[in-house]
Amino acid sequence: MSSVHAVKSDLSDNNTRLGNAASVVQQTAGLVGIAGLMLSAIIGFLGLFGTTQDFLVKSWLHNYLFVLSISLGAFFFVFIQHLTRAGWSTTVRRVAELIAANLQWAWVGLVPIAILWIFGAGHGEGDGHATSLLGKVFPWADLEAMKAHHPDEYALVSGKTAYLNTPFFWIRAVVYVAIWAFLAKWFLGRSVAQDETGDLGLTSKMQKWSGPAAIAFGLTTTFAAFDWIMSLSPAWFSTMFGVYFFAGCCTCGFSMIIVATLRIQSFGRLQDVVTREHYQDLGKLLFAFGMVFWAYIGFSQYMLIWYANIPEETGWFLARQVGGWGAMSLALLFGHFVIPFVALISKWTKRMSWYLMAAAIWMLFFGWLDLYWLVMPTIPEDLYSAKTYMDVVESQADATTNFFNPLNFTMLAGIGGIYLWMTIRRFRSERLLAIRDPRLHEGLSFENQ
Repeated sequence: MSSVHAVKSDLSDNNTRLGNAASVVQQTAGLVGIAGLMLSAIIGFLGLFGTTQDFLVKSWLHNYLFVLSISLGAFFFVFIQHLTRAGWSTTVRRVAELIAANLQWAWVGLVPIAILWIFGAGHGEGDGHATSLLGKVFPWADLEAMKAHHPDEYALVSGKTAYLNTPFFWIRAVVYVAIWAFLAKWFLGRSVAQDETGDLGLTSKMQKWSGPAAIAFGLTTTFAAFDWIMSLSPAWFSTMFGVYFFAGCCTCGFSMIIVATLRIQSFGRLQDVVTREHYQDLGKLLFAFGMVFWAYIGFSQYMLIWYANIPEETGWFLARQVGGWGAMSLALLFGHFVIPFVALISKWTKRMSWYLMAAAIWMLFFGWLDLYWLVMPTIPEDLYSAKTYMDVVESQADATTNFFNPLNFTMLAGIGGIYLWMTIRRFRSERLLAIRDPRLHEGLSFENQ
């Protein structure tokens, strides 16, 4: 339940524009990003700390997907507010719009993968059936090596070549990033234009197109998850995987909206505009989508596949239960759901800014860890020849996650730093509040009951 009451807030530029307040943070983020990428390249190409080149590529993919999921989650927040004609969120929607606008640069993260495809596809080692670097990351891209080394898996994957082939893969990738870039720019552009003109028709247009945007968003994020994550283990499949990735986008996107808004207020902006009432609702969304819905989809996917007990399906989860991956799976269960569920179930914790900030940062970390859990493991080679479950467990007892490889953290610093630099740059160039939105008065007067 909620109510509104009359309130007068400061809508001047002094309270709604960031200006130079975060310039030091922006510059620091940029320097950290450049240093992180340089260190990652040194570690990866020199093979330091036992790092292989395929691990380098997967690390890039993992961290690219992390920042992508932040912007996708923020964009979901934007269009769902228009779709539901929400008034409470008008005070925080511009922050989400600015974070989502980074989708205009989503294509950049695919450039290293494209370069690998062009120049690295045929560079295998050893005999004629050696697996190329590209094939180590996306096995379906090197079917000859798969046929020679993993005939059982090849028998499953060869029937999927109508979908899993290089030209169609890149056509789909271009479509995804083009749709995301256009929609994010379009919604932000209409919202910013309304600041200048006050045209109420712009709100109607955004409401009208939020439905088609929701459909496009659902299709593109689902198939991007299939292409960029699920096809890393091409013999495996799950029709629920796209929804699982969407839940992760909500985790990261909603967490970043909370963190960004709180930091903006720490610079003296949006004072008496965003209140504890808004943070309580942002906390509700994070709780509902980032914790409960994520756990529900994760459990449903696991339960249905494990109960069916079909080797080509259970192998993906088996790889995440053996060796060090078992401990990481438990860490995700408790860190992504159990602990934050207890920590944020009360409305009072959602209304405490320092507490909610800590919770949002916590969830960002576990959103990042969840993507690591999705991208990095490989299905055990002896899966199809093993006679019992324990045979695989014993043979993979020493399987390591490589989580503490410095590359994981330098790559996060690199990609995350550049992403943060871009985000703050956008915050400093645009107004932080949709000051002429026709429902702004609802947001300024919003109270939970």
